Amino acid sequence: MVIRRHELSDAEWDLIRPLLPRPVLGRPRLDDRMVLNGIVRKSRTGVPWRDVPERCGPRTSIHTRFRRWAADGTFDRILRAAQAKADAASDIDWLVSVDSTIVRAHQHAAGARKGGAKARPPAGPAAV
Repeated sequence: MVIRRHELSDAEWDLIRPLLPRPVLGRPRLDDRMVLNGIVRKSRTGVPWRDVPERCGPRTSIHTRFRRWAADGTFDRILRAAQAKADAASDIDWLVSVDSTIVRAHQHAAGARKGGAKARPPAGPAAV
């Protein structure tokens, strides 16, 4: 099998395959790897669902499977398994440093008045 850009390698597929939900009885469904390649392509490129290549299957099927797997926690299980494998191989550096020069707060987070900058009336007795 030729691995195309934005598709899963055999090693990635071997990690993910056992974590996918088993198909229920009924009509045969599209191949999980083909559908997952469509989901990966959409996620990596940011294209709309309608622009996912036809070789990945019908876009409605890919989108439905994406929503179903997101709702049932399949993607969370895949992430945890990938992190555990990378952590066991010491491929993850868990140290994170956040510098305030790159973190920008929204103006309302800094105490700005809601509704724009309106002048307050002067405090104390009215000027005559």
